[in-house]
Amino acid sequence: MLEAAFELLSPFYYPALLVVGSYFFLLSLANHYEMWRFTFAPEIFDGPKVSVMVPARNEEKNIARCVESLRAQVYGNYEILILSDNSTDKTLEIAQGIAAADPRVKVFEGRPLPQDWYGKPYAMSQLADRAGGEILIFTDADTVHGPTSVAWAVTNMQKLRADMVSGYVGQVFGSFGEIITVPLMFFLTGFVIPLFMNRHVKAHWFSAAIGQFIAIRRKVFDDIGGCEAFRRKTSEDIYMSRLVKRKGYSTRFLNICARVSCRMYDGYKSAIEGIGKNVFDFLGKSTVFLATLLIIVFFFLFFPFPLLFLCLATSSPWTLHILIVVILYTLTWLFMFLGQRLPWWYGFLWPLLFLNLLYMAGWSWHRTVSGQGFSWKDRSVS
Repeated sequence: MLEAAFELLSPFYYPALLVVGSYFFLLSLANHYEMWRFTFAPEIFDGPKVSVMVPARNEEKNIARCVESLRAQVYGNYEILILSDNSTDKTLEIAQGIAAADPRVKVFEGRPLPQDWYGKPYAMSQLADRAGGEILIFTDADTVHGPTSVAWAVTNMQKLRADMVSGYVGQVFGSFGEIITVPLMFFLTGFVIPLFMNRHVKAHWFSAAIGQFIAIRRKVFDDIGGCEAFRRKTSEDIYMSRLVKRKGYSTRFLNICARVSCRMYDGYKSAIEGIGKNVFDFLGKSTVFLATLLIIVFFFLFFPFPLLFLCLATSSPWTLHILIVVILYTLTWLFMFLGQRLPWWYGFLWPLLFLNLLYMAGWSWHRTVSGQGFSWKDRSVS
């Protein structure tokens, strides 16, 4: 019956798959070129004051490595602000120990979290209140910076005349579960957002950001109202970039993997929870939008892989179509991984990535509509 159904749909479905596969492949190449063409090497090593801000909650394993890498920057005019967000481990003590030896490092203890805020936006807001720089850089406590990351941000903001820059940092994986989960963030530029449109169109839907590294001009941050507009968003990075764009400012999404690296999660479970909490929120918590996305992902992104074997087994006349689609998807992911300086063979894992995305999206929806919410950094997020 399944074979008959697909034969009935074949005049529409198989050609559509080929069109979709070709589009995504070309989109990923265009975005790869966009990030390469408009990402400049650091060449400005002194200039406007930069405030590098690190919100940290229970980051005793990471905070020293992150701050030490920030202390080693070659840029001349910057400060480092660390906020221990009501940590229950030794994050505050470690940060204070580093600050005692370097006047550029300032450490603060976060205020209790208000009910109408989520943790990270509130920590970012408190840091921004204390920052004295013309350029604000928000970066996560689990990142490690090369000595030119600050100079890179200033250079690209100045040369591109950008008001906000963000992008992919180098990802470090410690388990197979992380490999099939964390790269789903590449889905944005491989299958969703045409980055070149962000340069030519005022619509905010074409802007993007990754919270691991965001640089924004202080006057722009103040003009959008700081973190107030996304105080209850788990995907605060995306909402910030959209708000900046909506206000008429310039945003750019670049490739930062040569300047900053990060191991985001410690294993598959934490990766699912960390990324999954953002999926439904990113879609505006619309069940209809999510259901549409799930159908598209299943039939047009995941299903071509098992369908290839079905076509081979039945000697379907559409076998070549599906083979080409599978090759296109493999090349799409292969080039994305190579562009992020990751092993090329990860590109062959795309069926598992899409299957994992389906699971994670369903999990995100269920946790939200059921009222269970999410637990992140020992806090409940609805």
